[in-house]
Amino acid sequence: MPREILNLADLHQFDNLELLARQVVEGFIIGLHKSPFHGFSVEFAEHRLYNPGESVKNVDWKVYARTDRMYVKKYEEETNLRAQIVIDGSSSMFFPEGSDQEGRPQANKINFSVLSAAALMYLLKMQRDAFGLSIFSEEVETHTGTRSTSMHYRLLINHLQQLLQRKQRNIGTDASNSLHLIAERIHKRSLVMIFSDMFENALGENRSQDELFAALQHLKYNKHEVILFHTVDRQRELEFQYDNRPYLFVDLETGEKVRLRGHAVKEHYIAQVRKFEKNLRLRCAQYKIDFVEADINKDFKQVLQPYLMKRGRLY
Repeated sequence: MPREILNLADLHQFDNLELLARQVVEGFIIGLHKSPFHGFSVEFAEHRLYNPGESVKNVDWKVYARTDRMYVKKYEEETNLRAQIVIDGSSSMFFPEGSDQEGRPQANKINFSVLSAAALMYLLKMQRDAFGLSIFSEEVETHTGTRSTSMHYRLLINHLQQLLQRKQRNIGTDASNSLHLIAERIHKRSLVMIFSDMFENALGENRSQDELFAALQHLKYNKHEVILFHTVDRQRELEFQYDNRPYLFVDLETGEKVRLRGHAVKEHYIAQVRKFEKNLRLRCAQYKIDFVEADINKDFKQVLQPYLMKRGRLY
């Protein structure tokens, strides 16, 4: 999938999240199905060669156009997978702000999460699975039930579009309480996929970290399967790749500002953030939660492939 698809300017240009989600999924699936046409699929189990004389109703004409050979889709039976996609909508997820060298808004954590969620919902709909959406910040802002209909899909796409276009900043994070509430509101065993930077006082008191991990444990206690997509800008947030010159750093959640040179704090910052990341990975392993680093500077394979692998293990 082209790297440019991540750009917020592109999202505004197309103004059609559903179209972009389909492009992401189709590009990913084509990559999986180049040859042979078996394995993971969108709405079918696999392909088989067309037998002369049978109905052409299930012929995959896209495959025919690429290969000049006729293949038939072998459909899966309906499954009972239920999935809840959870997105952190706090202001820290709108990092980084600003423009690239061409003057377009930079890709940030929220548009990566939104487009990833839309692509996952497209996959779930095509696989006839039920899916819902939760968005949280300082509280649970949106929480829907799970359905597999096209109307429900379009409703959730609308929720995602509204989140993408949010202008307000200084919105904090209460991931601990929000995840506890979401855990209680999901009444049937589900696959819960969380997109969050998990930066709720992440470098602060151990008590805050313990509360956050307790919320993740709550999801597992309620028998849900969980994938945590730790959504980060690895270069800036984890590796602190800034030149040794003065910068004005702004906390997007509190508005607090501090001016300093990147190299003055780099060593201490990296040590603290690595400590948090290691602790987060260990706790996820302890609770049997799939931890996936989702770097916004990479493509969507890092999101779609872990989902398909998890689904394959469950069903």
